Amino acid sequence: MVHVQRTFTVNRPVDLVVPYLADFANAVQWDPGTQSCERIGVGPVAVGARWHNVSKVLGASTELEYTLERLEPGHLTLVGRNKTATSTDDIVVRPHADGAEITYDSTVELNGVAKLGAPLLKLEFEKLGGETEKGIQAAVAGLD
Repeated sequence: MVHVQRTFTVNRPVDLVVPYLADFANAVQWDPGTQSCERIGVGPVAVGARWHNVSKVLGASTELEYTLERLEPGHLTLVGRNKTATSTDDIVVRPHADGAEITYDSTVELNGVAKLGAPLLKLEFEKLGGETEKGIQAAVAGLD
């Protein structure tokens, strides 16, 4: 298992930040590993919405299907799955004096032989965690 958590502030209110992060297609703007992320289906972004995500980690591309499993005021959870991994992004957004405080909690459960790569992935995900924090701050700053 690989687990990374970051808590940071952004200069936009919770009611702008949560819908933006809930639409996982926006990950191409803030997630350094995401190469593409396309919505599967149509309709409003709500629990059950899905995305096809292509990410590059340690030079290798991987595809996951993400599902929005929780969407509440101030809390959302996206879970991506493929044969080798389950990736859970649990995001809590709270009001803060200058906008919002985000706690981004990412857990990747590796399956089968992929478990052997956990120590190397942990190092990479720690690095990506810092880049994701900066990416979200920059992307959210442009929201109106």
